[in-house]
Amino acid sequence: MWLRKKQEDDAFVEQIQSYQADLYRTAYAFLKNKDEALDAVQEVIYRAYRKRKQLKQQKYTKTWVIRIMINYCQDLLRKQKRVIYMENVDSTSNQANIIQHLSLEMAIEKLSNSEQELIFLKYFHGLTYPELSEYFQVPQGTLKTRVHTTLKKLRYELMEDERGESNGAK
Repeated sequence: MWLRKKQEDDAFVEQIQSYQADLYRTAYAFLKNKDEALDAVQEVIYRAYRKRKQLKQQKYTKTWVIRIMINYCQDLLRKQKRVIYMENVDSTSNQANIIQHLSLEMAIEKLSNSEQELIFLKYFHGLTYPELSEYFQVPQGTLKTRVHTTLKKLRYELMEDERGESNGAK
């Protein structure tokens, strides 16, 4: 009995570790710091291991652990009001691209947690509509509507930001 539990635990840890690159990408997208992202990956793997019994279906392991990462990063950012230091940005980067990237990040931050989760799973991790539909347990049509509505909110936020800059308001 003990040996079987040990094998299951080892298999779970191995599976979670296979998602390290996805976890790091998600953490870095939120935290914008390599060291913090690496710390977040370690913390989330530890949390996932502790809460492994809460996972109801093994096929959702990846989205489950990414959701833990998103929640962890959002909590961390709430605790430390984030400041973006421009010296951390590669000096050879195109300034317009940097501003556009930061505008997109700020617009994503204005979305609700569930909308952020949807955007990250769909566009940063490439989940398909059928996979998302199954994960969120809603029909694909409903899911497509949610994605469309969320993208519309993002476009609106980006246009508002652009108007504010062109008027000198920001």
